[in-house]
Amino acid sequence: MKLVDFHIERKQVIIKNGKGRKDRYVSLAESFLPLLSNYYNTFKPSIYFVEGQKGGKYSTESIRQFLRRSCKKAHINKTVTPHTLRHSYATHLLENGVDIRYIQSLLGHAKPETTMIYTHVKRKDLMEIQNPLDMALQKLKHMDKKNRNILLSGDI
Repeated sequence: MKLVDFHIERKQVIIKNGKGRKDRYVSLAESFLPLLSNYYNTFKPSIYFVEGQKGGKYSTESIRQFLRRSCKKAHINKTVTPHTLRHSYATHLLENGVDIRYIQSLLGHAKPETTMIYTHVKRKDLMEIQNPLDMALQKLKHMDKKNRNILLSGDI
């Protein structure tokens, strides 16, 4: 990413020629902005956000190696790739209640089915979804506490 790709005033960065050769905007976390400023003022990159030793951009393999070393230092034993970070981003958005259509747009997917593959929804979350019939019966039971005209299976 080039420095010109960062739009601090809008808290966004444009990812050019990303997955699927598409350009897309990604929001920058408010908590990341001071770190970004500190990084910029410390390392003073000139063209690229992260520059190699000779000032050029990092190779794909260098990024993968950096991620492997970082995971090792953090005692993360699972294999993590840049694509894993994309999956995690989508999953966290979904778990935080972001509509799947927005996630689809952020990831640049044409179909929502593709987005669902990326999100890896936790089975536990699915098990916590209450069946609409149960919800309706609970409302009905609550409404009919005084008037016992309707007999529900739990009332026998």
